[in-house]
Amino acid sequence: MSYVVAAKWVAKEGEEQAVAAAVAQLVEPSRAEPGMLYYQAHRDPEDGRVFFFYEKYTGPDSYQAHLDSEHFAAHGFGDAVPRLAERERAFYETIDL
Repeated sequence: MSYVVAAKWVAKEGEEQAVAAAVAQLVEPSRAEPGMLYYQAHRDPEDGRVFFFYEKYTGPDSYQAHLDSEHFAAHGFGDAVPRLAERERAFYETIDL
């Protein structure tokens, strides 16, 4: 069983390029984290303010480690999140058959 996070970020009007730049800084270090199984950022092709993340971890502790990481503190909480109009997260567990 894996721990999955689906996150949606909506940038404030005029902040979409800055959020995109912050997202670009998050991808590689996030993918290199211990406990990270899959990390994919997306951008809505019809509304460039909307970003979607699909993240798969070995467990909730690995997700917490991601939130506590230096790169997320700098580029996520320190840069992108203050530029957002909306931030949603949903949490799931995989069904392993």
